[in-house]
Amino acid sequence: MYTSKFLNVDSPDQDLEKHEARLALALDFDQANRVLGFNNDSDEEDRSSLQCNRLLRRASTSIKPNRSYVDSRTIWKDNEWMIQGSHSLLDAPRLRDDFYCSLLAYSYTAHCLAVGLSNSVYLWSEKRGVQHFTPFATSFAYVTSLGFSSTGGRQSILAIGRADGQLSLWGLDSREAQFEALQPTSIACVAFQPNTTQRPSKDPACTTVIPTEGLLVGDEVGEVYYYSVEWPKDWSSGGWAGSLTVLARISVHTQQICGLSWSLDGEYFATGGNDNACCLFEVANTLGQGASIDDHTSQPMVEEYTDAAGETRNRQRVVLGQGQTIAINSGHEKHRWMHNAAVKAIAFCPWQRGLVATGGGSNDRCIHFYHTFSGACLATISVAAQVTSLIWSNTRREIAATFGYAQPEHPYRIAVFSWPDCQQVVAIPWSGEMRALYAIPYPGGPNERNPDGNGSEGGVWASRTSEEGCIVIASSDESVKFHEVWSEARRTTGGNKGLLGGSDILEELAGIDKEGSEVIR
Repeated sequence: MYTSKFLNVDSPDQDLEKHEARLALALDFDQANRVLGFNNDSDEEDRSSLQCNRLLRRASTSIKPNRSYVDSRTIWKDNEWMIQGSHSLLDAPRLRDDFYCSLLAYSYTAHCLAVGLSNSVYLWSEKRGVQHFTPFATSFAYVTSLGFSSTGGRQSILAIGRADGQLSLWGLDSREAQFEALQPTSIACVAFQPNTTQRPSKDPACTTVIPTEGLLVGDEVGEVYYYSVEWPKDWSSGGWAGSLTVLARISVHTQQICGLSWSLDGEYFATGGNDNACCLFEVANTLGQGASIDDHTSQPMVEEYTDAAGETRNRQRVVLGQGQTIAINSGHEKHRWMHNAAVKAIAFCPWQRGLVATGGGSNDRCIHFYHTFSGACLATISVAAQVTSLIWSNTRREIAATFGYAQPEHPYRIAVFSWPDCQQVVAIPWSGEMRALYAIPYPGGPNERNPDGNGSEGGVWASRTSEEGCIVIASSDESVKFHEVWSEARRTTGGNKGLLGGSDILEELAGIDKEGSEVIR
């Protein structure tokens, strides 16, 4: 087992200094000139001071949001985000302080961030600001989870799970949910398959196979439902209303589902539960096994409704309790990995096939790395904190982790570790007792500048890069924070022999690349 350095190395102030130096390097900002520079020209000094303050705000707001510059952060006022200076965090009033909720989602096709606040969902982007997305929702229960459909499908379908068991699917240009499914119990988490699957259309007028979206929905009693979503292009009156079909019910957990994750190719998915188990499934085998049962529906009801513009449209309601689907019971999973606490954080490696990382809750406090083909545990890192999210870098051999409850002397809420040597690369402290509840990757960061000098969304955050991106974190202080964690100059890892004694054959079979350049070519 590897052990993090959180409890026995530099003080938070020293670590903060190192992190600021890391960001200064990424910003190409000379800290020595900032400290030692002096100019008698007051106007020039004021301009230089203002520039330094802006750079420091970018470099530091992601680290200690309770310092004096909090007064200039974006605030919620009159139902919109009011930008007063800092672009690195957003006030999120009524953001639920709950380990079991996943209240952030990003659409790579619509380029917007969805945030669940109490019983409402808001869409936000630097360019367009904020939109209240669900003013006409039919449920007033609080939102528990959000998820956007695959980038390849290019539909930007937003799935919203609620505490009363309602699952609703929305198009971003719609004022009403197109699909609604009523689950037996509270929805805990949702996750769309990262790519589409070709299936025969449910449209009676269509005789060909079409691309469909796969959607996993986990509930509070440990059930996982596998849906197929056929999203038609035409919602006009009299047109076909689409299809929301339950393909399988997966019953391998005994307590609430905490995490769901797909492999990048969509061939595997993993489920994490409050029963301390993480289960791995292979899609092809999962849908080809099990027995048909008669207690869940795959035949939705179609109803007409009038949208906000006064147009008549069709939509579907799925009520579980009739029809047939596949039952997957315990023993049909490919692998079952036991932890010492609930498993919420699950992340498949995007550049190494066969590698998945999981994070345990408060009684586990570890990051575990598994080989999906053999089921072997490749490594474990003790982090002395509840792991709430795991995010692999797409361009380097590193993984970022966010932390919830931690030991009193553990001030860090974000850390980055290298793979496969499992060394701590950076740790970012937060002041006070704030916790990182959930995190997702954000491509490029808001307003990262293109080579022509223009921000991708029209803003001023030149410190982000389209190659590395940043991460977005829902915090227990009712804010959403953007953190640059991949901004260091590229390094080369050390020359250890690796986890399996340096054997090229064994390490290749176990899904481990040899150490060397950490940059993914």
